[in-house]
Amino acid sequence: MSTGTLYTYPENFRAYKALIAAQYSGAKVKVADNFKFGETNKSAEFLKKFPSGKVPAFETAEGKYLSESNAIAYFLANEQLRGGKCPFVQAQVQQWISFADNEIVPASCALVFPLLGILPQQKNTTAKQDVEGVLAQLNQKLLNVTYLAGERITLADIIVFSSLLHLYEYVLEPTARAAFGNVNRWFLTILNQPQVQAVVKDYKLCEKALVFDPKKYAEFQAKQGGGKPQQQQKPKDEKKPKEKKEAAPKKAAEAEELDAADEALALEPKSKDPFDAMPKGTFNFDDFKRVYSNEEEAKSIPYFFEKFDAENYSIWFGEYKYSQELSKVFMSCNLITGMFQRLDKMRKQSFASVCLFGEDNNSTISGVWVWRGQELAFPLSPDWQIDYETYDWKKLDAKSEETKKLVTQYFSWSGADKDGRKFNQGKIFK
Repeated sequence: MSTGTLYTYPENFRAYKALIAAQYSGAKVKVADNFKFGETNKSAEFLKKFPSGKVPAFETAEGKYLSESNAIAYFLANEQLRGGKCPFVQAQVQQWISFADNEIVPASCALVFPLLGILPQQKNTTAKQDVEGVLAQLNQKLLNVTYLAGERITLADIIVFSSLLHLYEYVLEPTARAAFGNVNRWFLTILNQPQVQAVVKDYKLCEKALVFDPKKYAEFQAKQGGGKPQQQQKPKDEKKPKEKKEAAPKKAAEAEELDAADEALALEPKSKDPFDAMPKGTFNFDDFKRVYSNEEEAKSIPYFFEKFDAENYSIWFGEYKYSQELSKVFMSCNLITGMFQRLDKMRKQSFASVCLFGEDNNSTISGVWVWRGQELAFPLSPDWQIDYETYDWKKLDAKSEETKKLVTQYFSWSGADKDGRKFNQGKIFK
């Protein structure tokens, strides 16, 4: 009988595979106490045992180590769960395990994770259709059989079931799942097995599907941001930092599945740059950015107004809507940085100076943006639509004195916001 310790965070559907298999086989599995995602699995001690740093991870009583959820589930399973003695049933088990990993999980992540605030929402996504496609295949398979492989529950059922948990919890409301009666019947059969109930506790089917909330995603990104940053200085042709993918605990820890989600999102059609269809005008962003980065504001700001082409470019003011919910300054700065990183494809024909005014628990975020064209740029491309709805946007009159004063204030990182909060720090998008 297998015994050992499983390292995982709570409610990890990948860990459920192993824990359910252990319930059937009688394997003695202890879930590690005091495991903290993003800390425990990044410690030197953990990485020595499990170099990938991923969970679930399993340590046997003999001091041997296993990673990858399907391998752990297989190790903890009994002969029946592995397909018995029939080679064909064994092959079917492997077939449905592959189906879960290659078809269900990527489609589920692409559809569900944006709704949980873990991933950005992708416009023109096929995730919903992909989910319906895998459910249709399962529905056809389960038309005349009770289980996916053979006549009894196997790892095929356990792993496919675990891979569907997010869909049935967050997306498949009654009307959405009505078309998949065979899958529903099978899913409930597996869910109500005593061995499954011992692991998947207090599970409820979706009554109303989640909808995407850009505010939730922005808040998640802000909370991911690591330690308190050093006081910002105006960058001198700085290199763009790589976006972090370390997740916060509990539900946010499901960003552990980002690898699968990224594979799904990578299949989305690449959108063209909308700026390419607009008149180029005479304003050269590269020249201005070079001057701004390497000259004092006394030279760079007059240079901007001298060269700016108001006919083909526009200036906008953006103010974060939810300032009452901003807490720590470093988290607010992470919020700005996260937005910049997700707008990477917009950099070539745009520039912004975004400032944070105030202090902890009393701050605001606002900025001056410049881009090619006269319309609000963000709705023009699916790649740019992630964060902008959390801001109020106002187009400025490029020729007015009021705009010149505002541009000067934000480009020079000075002054105060409309309520008198003093400038704290700023970030440049270029």
